Amino acid sequence: MKKGLAFAVGAASVAVLARWLAPIADLRGAVVLVTGGSRGLGLVLCRELARRGARLAICARDEEELERARKDLEARGAEVLTVACDVRIPAGAERLVTDTLQRFGGLDVVINNAGIIQVGPYQSMSLNDFQKAMAVNFWGAVHVTLAALPHLRQSSVRRIVNITSIGGAIAVPHLLPYSCAKFAMRGFSEGLGAELARDRIRVTTVLPWLMRTGSFLNALFKGKREEELAWFALGSTMPFVSMQAERAARRIVDACERGEAFVTVGFQAKVLRIAHSLAPGLTTRVLGLVNSLLPEPGGAGPEDAAEPGYMHRSAVNEPSIREAGDRAARDNNEVGYSPA
Repeated sequence: MKKGLAFAVGAASVAVLARWLAPIADLRGAVVLVTGGSRGLGLVLCRELARRGARLAICARDEEELERARKDLEARGAEVLTVACDVRIPAGAERLVTDTLQRFGGLDVVINNAGIIQVGPYQSMSLNDFQKAMAVNFWGAVHVTLAALPHLRQSSVRRIVNITSIGGAIAVPHLLPYSCAKFAMRGFSEGLGAELARDRIRVTTVLPWLMRTGSFLNALFKGKREEELAWFALGSTMPFVSMQAERAARRIVDACERGEAFVTVGFQAKVLRIAHSLAPGLTTRVLGLVNSLLPEPGGAGPEDAAEPGYMHRSAVNEPSIREAGDRAARDNNEVGYSPA
């Protein structure tokens, strides 16, 4: 036991030392490509990158959403390229990288942030729901990364940042397709980081906690939709339960600059990840108890399409939480919906 504790303390000390001794990249003038950069965390990350002087290429599938994001970022002094594309398709990822190179003449950093989240019990999910989650959250990151790698090797910055989730370390009830895709993305990111070390390309795997971005309006719901929306909106809006998106963005961009290999964002995520690492059986049983408190199966089933949260607002939602969530949604371009 003592040897194990000593080893853990030693490993933690080495990790902290490596973090602070790692060379810091200067992002002023760097070309940063952010997938899913038009709203939510992606947009908040772009604002932080703009503050540090980066030039931005952002993509999404919704052109109107992209235009609103472009105006937001340019008002903050950023140089921005917007590309409407679908990263689920390899040709879409290739075009995104090509357009970025044509506009800026190079590529220094890729941040894989694009994703969807489906909320509901496993009984309501179809095979297609799992395939959609994998297509965006996993394959989208793979497509963009492979298209970008030859050009990143020519950069002096050489950074890849993969935004996974605490759901990529612990499978949260009623988020099964999402967790599956985030587990896959985490494996891709960590393995890629090991293999690209010889090329001096630093890969950062990020596991963030719930953030207050207003994203519950665009999350996709099945099962008893109004009840599912109620708990999900509460968890992603309440202070202490969720974290401030701007703080998360600063931590993520700091990690990018330092080339950190692995970052857990939010003390809640750190506690849960460590607890699961030490006692996975116990945390699984605890999550089973959590599942018993969530809405029971019923409502929209596997044959039904998942629908965005903004379609299912009701009196079930706490008024104060609703007001705070709506404010975050307006601030972060989450009003509206991009089809999955």
